Amino acid sequence: MNRERVRNVRRPVHGVLLLDKPAGLSSNDALQKAKRLYRAEKAGHTGTLDPLATGLLPLCFGAATKFSQQGLDADKAYRATLSLGRTTTTGDAEGELLCERPVNITREQIERACAAFTGVIAQTPPMHSALKHEGRALYDYARAGIAIERAPREVRIDAIEIVEWCGDRLVLDVRCGKGTYIRSLAEDLGEALACGAHLAGLRRTASGTLRVEDAHTLDALAALTEGERDALLAPADALLAGWPRLQLDAGDAGRFLSGLRRRIDADDAPRVRVYGPQRGAFLGSAHIAGGELIADRLLSPPEVQALLAAAQPA
Repeated sequence: MNRERVRNVRRPVHGVLLLDKPAGLSSNDALQKAKRLYRAEKAGHTGTLDPLATGLLPLCFGAATKFSQQGLDADKAYRATLSLGRTTTTGDAEGELLCERPVNITREQIERACAAFTGVIAQTPPMHSALKHEGRALYDYARAGIAIERAPREVRIDAIEIVEWCGDRLVLDVRCGKGTYIRSLAEDLGEALACGAHLAGLRRTASGTLRVEDAHTLDALAALTEGERDALLAPADALLAGWPRLQLDAGDAGRFLSGLRRRIDADDAPRVRVYGPQRGAFLGSAHIAGGELIADRLLSPPEVQALLAAAQPA
């Protein structure tokens, strides 16, 4: 019992885990399992992925949790499998069958429908989603048989590419902005094709610059030693990898960490990642406005040192 208690003692862990979430597990369940594996004191995810979905779920530990919003705001990519000709109560394979229609379509019709849903479009959030209404997720109301009126909202879909089409099975690669519901897209495409559809499978393949090819499964992580698991963590600034980089000297780095503004000879920028003079000394995020560097999210000096220590080879 004592050995078990020692094994489960929490410890400071800093970094980003690229998790390949399995189907059937909620994002929070996946987070808690990973947190226990790492014995991490503090952890958070970067936005939910439906239980039916698999794929990339970046998890933040320690200092990296300060930048989880960037993961939530990042563009996403998905591989979606649609079942044509059948609509369900939930818009996915877990719901009850509502209607069956024949699938008499051509590839050209699919291409036209996909093109019509590319760009900035209005999308109504599905009832079976984590969107909150008066403090409760919509899926809670849906499970209770209560329908809530949802206002359409603008989302951005950058590209929809046909990966595979055979009869009533259609596989698409979708690149989109935050807040896009692929379940709703599947249903809307089905209606545009006059046959109906539901989402039979979903896999997130990218979030910002992060890719599922670099992700790890819970089973694979469980088979490793603690040191091996730690070595798989991406640095805390991984969620900001696509942002411009700004490096400061020692004096300016200290003022930046104190939250003080400073004049800077640079063009205005809505977001930058800021580093100190030590190699890899990530300090936080900021923006440049009117020739001033203005901090947005700051690491504490102990966090900066912890990240530097974690980056050193064992």
